Amino acid sequence: MATDVAQQPIDFGKLCGDLEIQELESPCGIASPQVYGQLLGIYLLQNELCHAKFLWKRIPQAVKNANPELGQIWAVGQKLWQRDFSGAYDVLKKDWTEAYKPIMTAVLECTRRKAFNLIGQAYSSIKAEEFAAFVGLPVADALQAATAEGWIADPQTRIVTPKKPAPPVDPPLSNEQHLSVLTDYVSFMES
Repeated sequence: MATDVAQQPIDFGKLCGDLEIQELESPCGIASPQVYGQLLGIYLLQNELCHAKFLWKRIPQAVKNANPELGQIWAVGQKLWQRDFSGAYDVLKKDWTEAYKPIMTAVLECTRRKAFNLIGQAYSSIKAEEFAAFVGLPVADALQAATAEGWIADPQTRIVTPKKPAPPVDPPLSNEQHLSVLTDYVSFMES
């Protein structure tokens, strides 16, 4: 019996663990197609592409053949594996059944968020068309999304200038941690 993912909010980490247990405890070692599909989608969401690949390999061929939506989910995985983001967006735009819709919507949003982060770190400016392909949106929507991020999107030159993300802040060390680091440093210098 597959876990219902229609309820909000979804704890994908817990759902993943539940689905893995369902797969392990399945009669004859074969889970339901819904369990396989949801687990495959969650692995993609968590960027666990190796887990997704091995799950795909262990799904019986008869289950894959009888459930074409499993193949669609794996097609997203293949595109992500190949870093073909525009291809992944094309497959993700599919109208998913209710069992997979929340997971695959989360995969789409997560993939788009990763693309924004990568562009913000890697580019000082990018053509609007290239930016739109990276984030899987039409050019006008991509420019609007860039502006919503606080980026500069010039519709005349069709250039997007990302705002560099703030560098991660190191968490403050406690007094004991400071003392430990200092002790290690002094010990190293004395050696």
